[in-house]
Amino acid sequence: MARSQNSFMKKQLEQKKLKKKKDKEERKQERQENSNGGKLEDMIMYVDENGNFSSTPPEKKKEKE
Repeated sequence: MARSQNSFMKKQLEQKKLKKKKDKEERKQERQENSNGGKLEDMIMYVDENGNFSSTPPEKKKEKE
């Protein structure tokens, strides 16, 4: 009797693991489909000479030689 119960428990644990893995894969797929895909250009910030943040690059200055 104990032997058949062990076999049953092993099958239950295996099914539980497979279900958990499947759910995790579905959540991962859903996140990938719904992501807004942050682009590098959107994430870059520039700092001006006063230390303020800006989303536009600073103007090119000609350095005196």
